[in-house]
Amino acid sequence: MRVGPYQLKNNLVVAPMAGVTDRPFRQLCKRMGAGMAVSEMVASNSLLWGSEKTRRRANHEGEVDPISVQIAGADPAMMAEAARYNVDQGAQIIDINMGCPAKKVCNVMAGSALLQNEPLVKRIIDAVVHAVQVPVTLKIRTGWDRSNRNAVSVARLAEDAGIQLLAIHGRTRACAYTGDAEYDTIAAVKCAVNIPVIANGDITTPEKARYVLEYTRADAVMIGRAAQGRPWIFREIEHFLHTGTHLPAPEVGEIHRVLIAHLHELYAFYGERTGVRVARKHISWYTKGLACSATFRHAMNQLQTCAEQLTAVNEFFGDLAGRGERLAYVEDMAA
Repeated sequence: MRVGPYQLKNNLVVAPMAGVTDRPFRQLCKRMGAGMAVSEMVASNSLLWGSEKTRRRANHEGEVDPISVQIAGADPAMMAEAARYNVDQGAQIIDINMGCPAKKVCNVMAGSALLQNEPLVKRIIDAVVHAVQVPVTLKIRTGWDRSNRNAVSVARLAEDAGIQLLAIHGRTRACAYTGDAEYDTIAAVKCAVNIPVIANGDITTPEKARYVLEYTRADAVMIGRAAQGRPWIFREIEHFLHTGTHLPAPEVGEIHRVLIAHLHELYAFYGERTGVRVARKHISWYTKGLACSATFRHAMNQLQTCAEQLTAVNEFFGDLAGRGERLAYVEDMAA
């Protein structure tokens, strides 16, 4: 799949997730097989650009091309300025967020709330596309609620306004993340436009990825929550799409190595205080489903330093190795 001048190595994309798709996570997923990773959203309010959080989100040092940065807001002029700012910081693709269902985003008429106002959608896209020379992409949902699924009309509007790629989550804003994603609307959008379309929502296995690609005829799939603590899902899907066979599940030793490397990158990126807090959720995701992990995860939340976290992780995986555990996950997924 191609996005502007960038030819992706495959059709697997990491979804933008607030608080998750930071630079360390994007780099890890790309190493594990993702063809592109979209950053967590950057606010369009220029008053926030000097904050430590925004500076980190605009830090792409060492990141593999293409660098795609998502911006969020509801004011066309501010979104245009945010696009220019992020291109100056190294963004090679600008992605517009019209898919986030979070109340704090929708309450200021940003994210998926914009789907209620197609004229404003057009003004925002026009402003961003004309503000920068890099490709502009768009992420949406199927509509505001089940009675107002307007993804097809938004997609046509977006294509006419210069959007070069469209990602669609198969739920409405009202659905948030409840129920099952539906793919009929994504298939309808793919039939309605000539730009690449990415299908997103509930793609958790190689089989599901193949099914969604075949059913919707989408050009790519976007993986979000299923990659949390499981970044190797991208290599698993790529292998399955090419061969129809499964890679062996990662062994406990590999999970240990990947997690430790990820932790060191988080500590270096955030510093100790914030790095320890951010690391907790990743450690929980990596170890969920491993034998005896429930007690370990509870204890992990009490630790306050990088050294304590690393020691606890090494001891936990050492105990697994001592018991001869080989496969990544055991049957007690409720642990």
